[in-house]
Amino acid sequence: MTVPETTAATATTTAAVGETSGAEALRPHAEDAFADELKALAAADDRPRPARWRLSPWAVATYLQGGTLPDGTVITPKYVGPRRLIEVAVTTLATDRALLLLGVPGTAKTWVSEHLAAAVSGDSTLLVQGTAGTPEEAVRYGWNYAQLLAHGPSRDALVPSPLMRAMSDGMTARVEELTRIPADVQDSLITILSEKTLPIPELGQEVQAVRGFNVIATANDRDRGVNELSSALRRRFNTVVLPLPATPDAEVDIVSRRVDQIGRSLDLPAAPEGLAEIRRVVTVFRELRDGVTTDGRTKLKSPSGTLSTAEAISVVTNGLALAAHFGDGILRPGDVAAGILGAVVRDPAADRVVWQEYLETVVRERDGWKDFYRACREVSV
Repeated sequence: MTVPETTAATATTTAAVGETSGAEALRPHAEDAFADELKALAAADDRPRPARWRLSPWAVATYLQGGTLPDGTVITPKYVGPRRLIEVAVTTLATDRALLLLGVPGTAKTWVSEHLAAAVSGDSTLLVQGTAGTPEEAVRYGWNYAQLLAHGPSRDALVPSPLMRAMSDGMTARVEELTRIPADVQDSLITILSEKTLPIPELGQEVQAVRGFNVIATANDRDRGVNELSSALRRRFNTVVLPLPATPDAEVDIVSRRVDQIGRSLDLPAAPEGLAEIRRVVTVFRELRDGVTTDGRTKLKSPSGTLSTAEAISVVTNGLALAAHFGDGILRPGDVAAGILGAVVRDPAADRVVWQEYLETVVRERDGWKDFYRACREVSV
């Protein structure tokens, strides 16, 4: 049998990390960051809850989409988009079907996955991160070296995967970037999802999932051809496609909200102080992404990068940090110009041409954008 060499080290590291308090964490888990909202929802929630769910499906959807409770508590939106998509996703988790969140990079798949798990199970940490090197043990189970050598295979020597723990406890497990996991490792999910059981042939035993167990997987639809899902595995999922923000205003709202959340944890200036620059970043990203200006008059070449909402959030957050530490605390064109250049020009040869054409034909001629044009020219030279 294969015993992962990193199992013991990983367990030790996890234990050490677990000692960090939620208040000190750079990025608290959703269930910690929004504990007050989840508590208020649970208190006000009088609707039926599936087995082992912390909230009813209605309350889970409200947590994701936002709203105001009867006692006046405001639930902030975690996902700005079609409510029906969230309702379908939540309903899927209430059945025996696993949920696959599919979309282009930056459409909040991981964000939605984390918040769904936090609202349903109160724990978003039962996570398998998919990579080209993800081993089968990450999906099934591993072994404790010392116990295995001393006593042979036993339940005490077995190291459960996040999926195995979720099955035993009736929780929601998460699998990120499913299509990046090797095909043979992907297939180890089939029995778990279809039979709701995990065989342990070394012990002649199995782990059966208890009520409340389910899986949320995410996949990037630009990764087709990396490790495409087999038809057998795809049939085990209900797929919800998360779209890009439908309008510029919706995307500006998403970027502003997320940057504000990140900024508070980093003691950065409030995002509304730079709302004009956020709107410019979003406009640039949308126009280059769509290959046409907002007014529809000018066709544009699109760069090789995705220019997603997540990348816009990163550019603005970095700009706020520049404004806070090297400026007057207000987000200005010079603070976001370098970040935009880095996001757009991924291929130094082809993308630089695309960016220069966009600057000269669109940005330079746009009313009120002269300062932005100059800032971008300075970093593009």
